[in-house]
Amino acid sequence: MKNQEEKAINREPSSEIAELLALIRTLRSPEGCPWDRVQSEKDLCRYLLSEAYEVIDAIAEGSPADLREELGDLLFQILFLVVLAEEQGNFNLAGVVRGISEKMIRRHPHVFADKSVRDVSEVKDNWEKIKATQEHKDKHASPLFDGISRSLPALSRAQEITERAATVGFDWERTEQVVEKIEEELQELKDAIGLKNQDGIEEEIGDLLFSVVNLSRFADVRAEEALRRTTGKFLKRFQYIEKRLGEEGLSLEEATLAAMDRLWEEAKG
Repeated sequence: MKNQEEKAINREPSSEIAELLALIRTLRSPEGCPWDRVQSEKDLCRYLLSEAYEVIDAIAEGSPADLREELGDLLFQILFLVVLAEEQGNFNLAGVVRGISEKMIRRHPHVFADKSVRDVSEVKDNWEKIKATQEHKDKHASPLFDGISRSLPALSRAQEITERAATVGFDWERTEQVVEKIEEELQELKDAIGLKNQDGIEEEIGDLLFSVVNLSRFADVRAEEALRRTTGKFLKRFQYIEKRLGEEGLSLEEATLAAMDRLWEEAKG
């Protein structure tokens, strides 16, 4: 049985991919599903993002079974987009695969050509240079930031942008300087709050968050993942409060702040 499982894992999934593509084409056919037939690329955007986040959740949970399922859901959305492109005569899966293969070979000259690198940092630098010089698509945009999606979550996009800027030397020299910048931005936020300047408050909160993203980068932490982890921690603790209040015969609306604070400390412990 174990040998059969190993063979299944090692087998190239070309036939399974072909079957899934055929399934999607059936769903899109006149005899297929009315809902699937009316889906467009724009409709699929929200599902694509949702499934990508569920993949991230499964990785965080450390469950291989959940990860396999969520990768399948994400793959379905990707192949659905490929079928839509086929219907419009734009490209097919072979073109997608060929394009990414060529790109990966181009971006790894230290593996597929005679380029040598000293360490991981130089690999990353070469990657960005190749993107900027060989793959820049929009002549009206900055080549340095080309390829950073506007649809990324704000924290992730900010970190990607500051990482790119750092590759050309536009960066702080020491972590302490970033901390000082955060303190400066926090004071400016306090000033804006004191003036009751709503537009200024929004701007200063943005500046503060941007500075915290820079600190995350200096600390080798992904700001998006750090906030996601803290949000998850908050939810677990709050769920504990709800459970304990229920055991005491109280609802959230009936409980006092002092009671919730007590249970919050219990949850932390």
